[in-house]
Amino acid sequence: MKTAELYVNKRYVIGDISPMMYSSFIEHLGRAVYTGIYQPGHPAADADGFRTDTADAIRDLRVPMIRYPGGNFVSCYDWKDGIGPKEQRPRRLEYAWSSIETNQFGIDEFCRWARKTGVEPMIAVNLGTGSILDAGHLVEYCNHPSGTYWSDLRAKNGSPEPYRVKYWCLGNEMEGSWQAGHLSAEDYTKKALEAAKIMRWVDPDIKLIACGSSYEMLPTYLEWDRIMLDQLLNQVDYLSTHSYTMNAGQGTTNFLAAYKALDTHIKNTRRVIDYVKARKNSDKELGICLDEWNVWNFQDIELKSLDDLLSLTTFKITSAGRWEVAPPILQEKYSLLDALTVGGLAISLLKNADSVKIACLAQLVNVIAPITTAPDGGILRQATYYPFRTVSELGHGAVLDTRVTAPTYACQFGETPIVEPVAVLNDETGELNVFVLNCDPDSDVRLTLTGEETYRLARHQALYGNDLTAINTFSQPDRVTMRELPVDGGLAATLPRMSWSALTYRKA
Repeated sequence: MKTAELYVNKRYVIGDISPMMYSSFIEHLGRAVYTGIYQPGHPAADADGFRTDTADAIRDLRVPMIRYPGGNFVSCYDWKDGIGPKEQRPRRLEYAWSSIETNQFGIDEFCRWARKTGVEPMIAVNLGTGSILDAGHLVEYCNHPSGTYWSDLRAKNGSPEPYRVKYWCLGNEMEGSWQAGHLSAEDYTKKALEAAKIMRWVDPDIKLIACGSSYEMLPTYLEWDRIMLDQLLNQVDYLSTHSYTMNAGQGTTNFLAAYKALDTHIKNTRRVIDYVKARKNSDKELGICLDEWNVWNFQDIELKSLDDLLSLTTFKITSAGRWEVAPPILQEKYSLLDALTVGGLAISLLKNADSVKIACLAQLVNVIAPITTAPDGGILRQATYYPFRTVSELGHGAVLDTRVTAPTYACQFGETPIVEPVAVLNDETGELNVFVLNCDPDSDVRLTLTGEETYRLARHQALYGNDLTAINTFSQPDRVTMRELPVDGGLAATLPRMSWSALTYRKA
């Protein structure tokens, strides 16, 4: 058995974990909304048509905030199509995903669902085909108390009290050629600036999130952020970026080590923020909003690697025809290996807690999601459900700046320690929670905690198994789940080979 040592000292802190670190995302895409969170007539549906079984699973995940309605969808979306009497709402061609949008679920339904489910809404406005005035009207519809056309229309539509939506995204991935209304950095900056002015005139208390660079392979990567922030730094509160990890035949250990790439991606975003602040001699606090992150293997999209996004304008989907209502697309089947990788990505998020203030797992239900619903049945918790739930439950407090001593292995990111840990100290409970990935394919690792404080290991939960391709199904829903491992009350834990663990320590 190999050995490793983790040094912790509560005086060395990276940063406090934001409550919004464990947020998620629901787009009008595939079955995320229809038959996902909303399905009138389903046995588990409430009087509003919201699926209570899905809502219960979301509460179990402890998701604090959800981004809506997109995503690529938002760049062709007219939010006014989704309000008012349902029998009068238009059916539209939804261009981004080649489907039919019935508009039976819109901003009113989402905000009511969010309140019932106990999550805060984060709304994206259409800065692709939409206008800056449309953005202002949407804020007015959602947040203005009464006495104006849009606020009174909200009341007429059944919601006299304002929704008080605090977080607003200024478009989605506007630097991408696949985005409807794609803009250059200069043109996006002009449009976003004018939208921000109007939106804040309506409600000066809102928080605004600007589109940053989404993907490294794009020629405008980081240069987009530099150009845009030069004008928008003092007008916005967060800079958005996206990061997906794809298993594209690079090998198991390289895929598992994707947390290294996410760490670099986040730090690059932080560097461009710091560069602009330095040039402008500004002390403005600007948080990173990683409002899309996940493993996405493009199982039903003709895409060999994320590099194929370059110059892409159309996604070719193999799992459904064109112009279907709520087609079963992007319904990834997540394996144990995918779940381990998600756990590693979560470790990188926490290690950047000083920069990342919002992070949204994309997405939440049916579409590249930890939760799958059966239209005529119940729900399934996919393999990726478990590391996300574990870290959202235990990952609260201050992230410590730790040091690990361990054997290394060779991967595409260079010589890398076989274990990747992060330690979180919760002052309220006094617990020290360590999340750790063991990347060794052949050996268990005995990890010993060292430092000035004396702790004892109180609990060890682990995600592991002999079959890395194992998935959860409705007939076998618990093939991949967190397992309790025995502890001896000491300082050491045995990490199974190819595993992700949550270790809970208490003061001795």
